[in-house]
Amino acid sequence: MAVTQSRDNRTLIAAADLSGSQFHFAKMDAAGKAAICGDGDAAFGVIEVGGTAGAASTITVRGKVMVKCGAAVTIGDDVGIDAAGKAVNAASGDIIVGRAYETGANNQLIAVELSGLNTVAHA
Repeated sequence: MAVTQSRDNRTLIAAADLSGSQFHFAKMDAAGKAAICGDGDAAFGVIEVGGTAGAASTITVRGKVMVKCGAAVTIGDDVGIDAAGKAVNAASGDIIVGRAYETGANNQLIAVELSGLNTVAHA
């Protein structure tokens, strides 16, 4: 069961409309605004409350948080990000953003502990 606990949140202004992007990974763009992460991006955190463009968004940067899967994710595995800002099992060369607390399938919500380290996965 996906739950959140011991979260550390930040507020950033949305670079684009993030109102439909709850539980997706976010990055901080060059202007310091929240934007959806893509494959290979380092995450700032996970969107808890997405704002419309120019509005405030709440981003969880540390702790156990719910994320939306972009493919199958395995419990205990390192988590990376797909092109749509969703969680996937980290492959060699991917940036690791956390560890999965449970197994999930495409578009399912699962609990992930955010690492805050953005390290690169090795084979």
